[in-house]
Amino acid sequence: MNTLEDYLLSLKSKGFHFGEDAIGFIYFGKQYTEASDELINTAIEITLKVQKRFDGSFYISLLETFMANEIKGRREALNFVKVKQLLPLP
Repeated sequence: MNTLEDYLLSLKSKGFHFGEDAIGFIYFGKQYTEASDELINTAIEITLKVQKRFDGSFYISLLETFMANEIKGRREALNFVKVKQLLPLP
C-alpha cells in the first residue's frame, strides 16, 4: 500500500498536478474523516476517474460515505461504489 505522499507523487509523475488548494483539501479530508491512506488514495482515484479532475466536495462526500458505511480498504470501496451504483465506474 502506498502512503498518501507516495500516491500523490505517483500521480504527479503521470501528469496529474494538484494545486496548493487541492493538496490542502486532500489533507483536510484525511484529518476530517480519519480515513486510512488506502481509503484516501481510493477516494482520490475515483474522484479523478469520475470527475476528470480533482473536485474537493465530491472527494469529501465520497470519504464521508465510505466512513459512514465502515468501508476499510480499496477493494471494499470499489465494490461498494459498484454495488450501490453510486458512480459510473466500469
